[in-house]
Amino acid sequence: MKPGHLHGTDCHGADYRPVAEILSRIGDKWSVMLVGELHSGTRRFSELRRALHGISQKMLTTSLRGLERDGFVTRTVHPTMPPKVEYRLTELGRELAVPVRALGEFAIQNRARVLAARERFDEAARAAA
Repeated sequence: MKPGHLHGTDCHGADYRPVAEILSRIGDKWSVMLVGELHSGTRRFSELRRALHGISQKMLTTSLRGLERDGFVTRTVHPTMPPKVEYRLTELGRELAVPVRALGEFAIQNRARVLAARERFDEAARAAA
């Protein structure tokens, strides 16, 4: 495969759009975290909010709606008082969870190396200044 090609797709031409569209959804921090959290099973909104430290209610709602719109998550409303709303991964979402979990494992295994590289870079930048 030639440089600049992703599975036969020219990332610099018109064929880049489908890759960019999908990555814009699955590449953001909260979507990745939600897919990882939902991989273990169905969750209520409040459970997701507690599990994802630092996410606002608005961002959680926005991220879940985006994942639902793109077919990665389903939302089920149970007619109780108050209404019980649950979220779970679709088949497509479970497929997405495979590379997302691999990315998470990579981050965990290589965090120290990345932090060391940042420190070396920052020291070199300070020395050059």
